[in-house]
Amino acid sequence: MERQKDSKRKSLLFRAYIWKSKITWRIAVAIFITLFVMQSLFIGAFLYKAEIDHSLQTHKALKNEIIASTVMDRMIKGDANPFFGEYGAGLNRVKHILGYKAYDITFELLRQEGDVNGLDASAFQDSMGYKKALAGEGYIDVLITPEDVNNLPFYIALRFDDAQWDKDIISALLEHAGLLFGLSLAATALMLMFLGSWILVPTLFLSENLRKASLSPEKPEIEDYPYEANDEIGTAVVTVQSLIRQNADNINRIKSAAQDQIHKLAYYDTLTGLPNRILFLQKLAELGRAAVSDDGQIRRWAVITIDLDHFKDVNDTMGHNIGDAILRGVGKRLASALPDTAVVARTGEDEYAITVPMVTSITNAKEIGERVQGVIRNEPFKVFNENFQIRCSIGVATYPDDASDPEQVLKNADIALNRAKEDGRDTIREYVEDFDRAVQLRFQMLRDLRDALEEEQLALHFQPQLDLQSGKVIGAEALLRWWRPDDSEKGGTYISPGLFVPIAEQSGLIVPIGEFVLRNACRTAKTWHDKGHMVRIAVNVSGAQFHQSDVVALTKEVLEETGIEPHYLELEVTESVFMDDVEFTIETLMKLNNLGVELAIDDFGTGYSSLSYLRQFPIDRLKIDQSFIRNALKDEDDAAITKTIIRANKRQVTSRPPPRR
Repeated sequence: MERQKDSKRKSLLFRAYIWKSKITWRIAVAIFITLFVMQSLFIGAFLYKAEIDHSLQTHKALKNEIIASTVMDRMIKGDANPFFGEYGAGLNRVKHILGYKAYDITFELLRQEGDVNGLDASAFQDSMGYKKALAGEGYIDVLITPEDVNNLPFYIALRFDDAQWDKDIISALLEHAGLLFGLSLAATALMLMFLGSWILVPTLFLSENLRKASLSPEKPEIEDYPYEANDEIGTAVVTVQSLIRQNADNINRIKSAAQDQIHKLAYYDTLTGLPNRILFLQKLAELGRAAVSDDGQIRRWAVITIDLDHFKDVNDTMGHNIGDAILRGVGKRLASALPDTAVVARTGEDEYAITVPMVTSITNAKEIGERVQGVIRNEPFKVFNENFQIRCSIGVATYPDDASDPEQVLKNADIALNRAKEDGRDTIREYVEDFDRAVQLRFQMLRDLRDALEEEQLALHFQPQLDLQSGKVIGAEALLRWWRPDDSEKGGTYISPGLFVPIAEQSGLIVPIGEFVLRNACRTAKTWHDKGHMVRIAVNVSGAQFHQSDVVALTKEVLEETGIEPHYLELEVTESVFMDDVEFTIETLMKLNNLGVELAIDDFGTGYSSLSYLRQFPIDRLKIDQSFIRNALKDEDDAAITKTIIRANKRQVTSRPPPRR
């Protein structure tokens, strides 16, 4: 039964592949034409040989006719022209002779009879001598030479009627053409059967399976080879079948690994292995969809956002290798310290986010924030035998208390985090609506401040500086004021610098604002000087302007543009700015000093610098912070501190060479 099924399958396979294939028909046509041409050539060669034999037989027959004729008797008797008269005419009456020409030994024509157009003895001559016969259309020309007639000195060219022979040949060809065609077809079919079983079916079967495999490399729907692989072609087919299946397995494995890798790259942080922000947001969305339990209770969960305080300093001073090791350590600590239900993600360069379900053991989100803070703060991180104490700022928000949308909960946690950083860092802040309003107000103020700079709402006021001994005005400090127009009765309000200057510094807008202040202050000073009021103008330089812009180039440009004397310009920088990068500060101050401008430390006493630094800085004056001056006449401690600063400053100034002018 199995053999019958297998035989039937092979037969179906043969019919399916053989007669539907272009290559089969090409091979069939090639075989048929080859066989037909070969048989035709064989028959042609046979006919050619038969034609030659027939010509020779005709020559022989005509030679015998000549020998038996009376002409031969006259040639033997030595007659000079044995073809003259009745003797020659009798030769033309021989059956099937159409005509003749007789020549002597010198090829002088002796006589011609009948149809002799084109009949000439010279036509028989070739390099080997003389041909015996030449075939024409319906006739054969025969040359009888002296050798054929006992060396008698005569040549006889005869034309023999051969039309019947041609008819017989054509008839034979027509009779055998059908047989020849049939034999070619039969031989072609027979050869195709063998070639099909041995070569074509395996090849076409393999081609079809390769086509199927190319359409679906991952799941190739290929059939098993129904023949035994007992020859080279069968072995090749089975081998290719195996390779197709192996290739499919390899593609599926590679695709699966690639998908896993793509998923990992898309949803996980490559440094820590923690979920990234995208996956964290998806987890929040899943928690939001599952927020209502089966009994109708709302599941609460907390979102905690973390920012490592001043982590950039670690990367800048210790290198990114140390920083990366600490980041991995923070991730491991957070993941191991929190319950399995928590999701810990790295959402930024030095930022993490956590979401934890609020279960019975956790009463509020701040508890989780405190736990996270303790995990990071309580034990230093050890990297390459060095300990690093890391601090963090934390923002906390709760679902659904602070928002019903999961993404909004994360946003609120980020707002609380920003408030924690604004409040001095290393602290925890829970989200309250006031934070959001403050953020919106700050954003709106930033937009208004950009408009104010473009619409010239900013203006300078000048605070005079007096010589207490003479009472004369010796200088003026440029103070920035912002008059914001509105629909009130006054037409606008002044915005306190304490509100908009910090926002300008955080956004970087302080740099163009600082340039505006410097240019306009110097222009105003120039108008005073032109009127004979030779007073010094003081301009505050913010920390962002000092470090982010080329303050030296800007100062030089403004001095050249306005034309004021450099020593009438005083640049004031707060004490804390000096301590951020001492080497850069010294270099910048020395360049400014070489321009001839005067330099002052503003709010001195509130930073962390020591008086010994004054020897390195080319400072012309100190402006003691008002917190010391306000109570100097009432508080002995403030008075003592102020006197000490003044005396130390005098000693530093007298021990330092004067600046260039």
